[in-house]
Amino acid sequence: MPVIPPSVRVACLSAALPRVGGLSPGHRPPALPSCSLEPWIFSPLNSSWQDCPLPCISPFSTMPPALPDPTLLSTPPASRGTSAGISATHLTRHLRSHAHLAGTSKRALRAPAIWDLVPNCWEGKETGDQALREGEDSVAHPPGYPLFTMLSSLLLSLLPLSSPAHSVNVLCAVFGAGASGALCFTVCRVAGPGPGAVLAGGVFAVSRLVWQWSVVAEVFSLNNLFVGVLFSLSACFHCAKSVQQKKKFAQWGALFCGLSLCNQHTLVLYVVIIIPWALLHLYTHNGLSFIGLVSLGTCFLSGFVPYIYLPISSYLNRARWSWGDQTSLHGLLTHLLRAEYGTFSLAKTDENLSLQNMLRAQWNHCVNDLSSPVLVLTVLGILLSSRSRECDQSGNDVVDRFAREVVMSFPEGSLVLTRGDLPGNTLRYLHYCQGLRPDLSLVDQEMMTYSWYVAKLQKHLPGVTFPGRWWDPVNTTEKKTFSIEQFLKHNMHRPVFVCIGLTEGDPSWERSFSRWPWGVCEQLVPVKTPFDPEKWAQKTLDLYNWSQPHDSFHPGSWERVANEEMWQARMKTAFFLFDLAENMEREQQARLYELSYYLYCQIVDAQVDYPANWDKNLALAAERLLQSGGRGYGLDSLLSRSIRHFSRYLQREPTDPQSKAIRSIITHLRKERDKLRDRRKG
Repeated sequence: MPVIPPSVRVACLSAALPRVGGLSPGHRPPALPSCSLEPWIFSPLNSSWQDCPLPCISPFSTMPPALPDPTLLSTPPASRGTSAGISATHLTRHLRSHAHLAGTSKRALRAPAIWDLVPNCWEGKETGDQALREGEDSVAHPPGYPLFTMLSSLLLSLLPLSSPAHSVNVLCAVFGAGASGALCFTVCRVAGPGPGAVLAGGVFAVSRLVWQWSVVAEVFSLNNLFVGVLFSLSACFHCAKSVQQKKKFAQWGALFCGLSLCNQHTLVLYVVIIIPWALLHLYTHNGLSFIGLVSLGTCFLSGFVPYIYLPISSYLNRARWSWGDQTSLHGLLTHLLRAEYGTFSLAKTDENLSLQNMLRAQWNHCVNDLSSPVLVLTVLGILLSSRSRECDQSGNDVVDRFAREVVMSFPEGSLVLTRGDLPGNTLRYLHYCQGLRPDLSLVDQEMMTYSWYVAKLQKHLPGVTFPGRWWDPVNTTEKKTFSIEQFLKHNMHRPVFVCIGLTEGDPSWERSFSRWPWGVCEQLVPVKTPFDPEKWAQKTLDLYNWSQPHDSFHPGSWERVANEEMWQARMKTAFFLFDLAENMEREQQARLYELSYYLYCQIVDAQVDYPANWDKNLALAAERLLQSGGRGYGLDSLLSRSIRHFSRYLQREPTDPQSKAIRSIITHLRKERDKLRDRRKG
């Protein structure tokens, strides 16, 4: 997907509750309303404290003060938006967001050392996506990026390194080095050789975003190279002493203007300025003629020749993963104009982003990242080599480990419905490019809603049944389409998982299926399948071997997203059981609260640093277990645990909007504990 700050598309559908072992076969909790959540929400909280009163710890217990809707995740990562309050009686389970990468239009590039490159796999999820497409000779997402795809495929043939992703990373590093050199040459050509040219190229090369997107497989490094080349040709054109020389540079410039638009369409912002300026310059020097215009136009159109790759690749249909159907003129124009993203939009998003808002966001980014103090610190970093640790990505394998942990956790022969860039691109890369887990079938939920997906890719997905031409989440009764419920029923002969979450808009699956937590993913099972809480908790306890410290990456990075997914996955089963208990009868409820509390204690006590919302969750789990009579846990210990973790949460998140209400609850719990201890003494 194109780069946009990690804004996140989130959806939470009401999940049908599983039948807990021991309940009558016909028992199902009542349907719960669906809800809309902010990202990274995994904390079970109540709509109000009065709805769930504290137990009668002693005959003198009083009702605690009201607690308004707390946030489900106390401090979501900066890249995932702000947290939102929601009633715990709503079944808000297991959502995930899929961010479009951080920052800006990732345009600048640098000259990285080869040993600083991301190894074996990727730093960001797009590396896996790009390497997959080049390795499969497929069509990339709109507008196709044919030039980048063909250059990468050529390099994979000539320079097979440790992995396809590593090879493409090297190519992008070369593009970045070329962009820095082109900028240096431009300054030399205009102002003459000197330290200014070296400073310009050097500062550009070590800029954080420039370096970041030059050590991974992304189209932005090639885009920066084209910008540098256009600047260099413009400088040569301007400084040429004769009209003939100007014509020669104008022709080269026209060719590269066309080629640049085969990579990233945002370069049109440069082209619409350079072309009129060059024509006016030729006209004032009597170098513009009809034949000259035809020659320049021919050079410009010649630059678009790489787009022939799109219909050829689509017609051959050899790739196991490709985007769109370009075998017709309509399909080709749909792809080129990014109609499936929204023409003239940088990303496919549910939000309406006005031009004014986008320009304001870009301006704020420039002010934040390119202020004078930052530039001064950058120059000092060049002199003192203080940025070497940040620039060195040779040991960065976090996203690779994330994908390997997830893909290896599935049972044999599973069908995995991916959603979003992180799980989709990374799992496909390991599955298709590196041949990991060939027994799995990967189906992209969002792509399944396009009319071309089933027709083009069904033959590459043996064992997967599509009960129609495409999935229409809105008009599920339309002919030739199918609902997600129909799709699941036709594929229940194998384990089915969703990663991460189900696409919103089609709740038909709720009638027949439940979602049970499976790490960062969920397993879809028929609703009448008996659910044994203890066995499921044991089964999902050690799905992953994840040792990455919490909160160890920049908020705008995919490493941060992958790491947070893994950390929050540890508590999904505990949250699921807590949420399930809210709708059960008393005996089953107490059993689930006890197991949820036990899991929360195991998770929290095993860590030194962990997400702040875990403290809030554990405090609430202790409180619910108190309501159920303790189930063998001492009332004093449960009260103390709840007080301690509510207090710790407020220490870590003092700006929580419900901090005043939580303090009132802590005061009430302390009074109850004092009463309990006084009664024991008496």
